[in-house]
Amino acid sequence: QVQLVESGGGLVQAGGSLRLSCSASEIHFGSDAMGWFRQGPGKERELVAGITWSLGTTYYTDSVKGRFTISRDNGKNTVYLQMNSLKPEDTDIYTCAAGPNIFEYKYWGQGTQVTVSS
Repeated sequence: QVQLVESGGGLVQAGGSLRLSCSASEIHFGSDAMGWFRQGPGKERELVAGITWSLGTTYYTDSVKGRFTISRDNGKNTVYLQMNSLKPEDTDIYTCAAGPNIFEYKYWGQGTQVTVSS
């Protein structure tokens, strides 16, 4: 069972930046990918960004390309989501997840709130 702990959420003004962190208790073949999801009220859960531990392959949803950057520190079992040029529509609970590939996730964190004020 992989345990995930997120940190770094908060309140920021539009145009500002935040960095989210997600630390994993372990990495194995069943958790090669790490991703950040968000799901606002009335919306479907959305994969915002994903990365693989093994090759560093990344994925971004279109709405965050050029603004968000996902990265990993294999030595610390930690994935980061750097969020720049934040918009009010980025407001959401961001949840970290781990799974065998970028589009399949089995383990979930508790989530961290990101609020962007206009």
